[in-house]
Amino acid sequence: MRVYLPSTLTLLAAVQAAREIGPAPLAAHAVTPALREWYAEGDLEEMEYAAMTAAARASLRLLAADPAAPRRRLVLAAEVADQAVHWSRDTADRSLVEITSTVPWKKIASAHVDDLSAIPDVTAASEALSAADNGDDDALFTVDSAEGHELLWYATQELPHLL
Repeated sequence: MRVYLPSTLTLLAAVQAAREIGPAPLAAHAVTPALREWYAEGDLEEMEYAAMTAAARASLRLLAADPAAPRRRLVLAAEVADQAVHWSRDTADRSLVEITSTVPWKKIASAHVDDLSAIPDVTAASEALSAADNGDDDALFTVDSAEGHELLWYATQELPHLL
């Protein structure tokens, strides 16, 4: 199953050094039954894009928690055995899953990263996240502005160049 793991450039450096994403359990996003039900008219590619977008929002939370990390959202796409992926219908996030094992480096299919031009909006969004969570409409607009930037695709052999 294809999963989308939120990350940061700082975390990517640790993943590359360890040659795996871990430790388990890991929060990720995927095309779940709840997402399929909600996105009934979409095709698989559109649902995968929705899951990746949710992972990018989660990456923004990681950036807010780590002020030293470069202000670029990062999502790692990986292939994981179906039996290692668990989801719950008890969450408002339809694509959220838990991965019960580490993800070896060789299972990473690609990375999706903000372009340098997104840094000002991502920085502002990471700073506004707490206020947005508390219902501040202006802060929510700022957070949504970061989502207006498309993530760039990188093959795994290009990942060392991001660091």
